[in-house]
Amino acid sequence: MHYLPCEIVETSGNINASVIWLHGLGATGDDFVPLVPELHLPGNMGVRFIFPHAPSIAVTINGGMVMPAWYDILALEMEREIDNAQIMSSAQAVIDLVEREIARGISSQRIVLAGFSQGGAVVYQAALAYHKPLAGLLVMSTYFATHKTLVPAAENHNIPIHLFHGNHDPMVPEVMAHNAIAALHALGYNPVSKMYAMGHEVCLQEIRDISACLQQLLGS
Repeated sequence: MHYLPCEIVETSGNINASVIWLHGLGATGDDFVPLVPELHLPGNMGVRFIFPHAPSIAVTINGGMVMPAWYDILALEMEREIDNAQIMSSAQAVIDLVEREIARGISSQRIVLAGFSQGGAVVYQAALAYHKPLAGLLVMSTYFATHKTLVPAAENHNIPIHLFHGNHDPMVPEVMAHNAIAALHALGYNPVSKMYAMGHEVCLQEIRDISACLQQLLGS
């Protein structure tokens, strides 16, 4: 099995949970590694953070420039025009990492999928179509790219979904977050959302809220 290359950070020697966290367009798996100590998780939480690296591909909206990306974006409309085959392939690559964690002894119900921007779009698809129950889904500064084509898995119908977004985001406007919330409600999900006075980024309060969320989802 070929897996995505990843950066891995473990918070203790007794690992009993995993967080698979995807970066955004043009970034790498190193992008969110420095946030792990800033989460200030309790010492008794043994979490393996897995930060995959996206492959480098040509991105149409950036003039065909080759950069790390989970899928090609063909047009920056409010309803993004994307390469559907590539986002599905990336979602499957994430599920392969989930299955590897299960093989390592981590229950699927102790695995959280998280993603920022493009990475968030991928984990929407990966988590909601996965046929084993997950601990939760965290999406940041992103949009629900596959809401029209998603085939929901009953096993994750009640998955906790936490949505974080900046209300001054120039890349993924706040309305796209509200559109995602509406689409989730239409599909029967019950997301919890929080908006911040920030752009396309992560702020201190959001980091604190992500920490609280992970402690709620994965705390013993």
